[in-house]
Amino acid sequence: MIIGLTGTYCAGKNLIAGILEKRGLPVLDVDKSGHKAIETEKPAILARFGDDILNSDGTVNRKFLGEKVFGKPIELAALENIVHPAANRETIAWIKARQAGACVINAALLHRSSAFGDLDAVIVVRSPFFTRLLRARKRDRLSFSALFRRLRSQKEFTSQYFTGNADIYRVENPGYFFFGLFPSSKRKAEQKLENRIDEILYSLGLNKV
Repeated sequence: MIIGLTGTYCAGKNLIAGILEKRGLPVLDVDKSGHKAIETEKPAILARFGDDILNSDGTVNRKFLGEKVFGKPIELAALENIVHPAANRETIAWIKARQAGACVINAALLHRSSAFGDLDAVIVVRSPFFTRLLRARKRDRLSFSALFRRLRSQKEFTSQYFTGNADIYRVENPGYFFFGLFPSSKRKAEQKLENRIDEILYSLGLNKV
């Protein structure tokens, strides 16, 4: 069984991935595969976007690269045409290496993964707009105008997942931005998320993975 895991920008899908791993499910982080592909495909990326996207150590600065393609469909498509084939090859190889049981594909752009047509279920993580905004501001240090553009671009995020044959499961993640002041509230929220994941696994017959 192949389970897809996705979510809007800063919704907390990696938190859910951690819960799934604690339940014994192997998880592939496709976004990290994409980061690796940026380095393996660096010659083609530099030829297309220039060497001003490099860090001092010669690695690609993903933030600079992202600024070159964000809001520019042609540039974004050019980057995806370079990176996605390499990431998809790794995804296919990883799935084939799983001998039995279930596995999880964790990807922001899950609908563009080579595994999308083979998914049995999709877990979509959602979080309030304001929580995602503050979390993104703290994590990525982008301007609020840039963050608003990025968040608005995903307003129809879940629609593409209803086009496939996979069962869709929503997970509401309220976020922990203010919970540092209230540890008990944070723990209750974490337990609620874990209970929701257990409900989903039970529905899939995976409650004893």
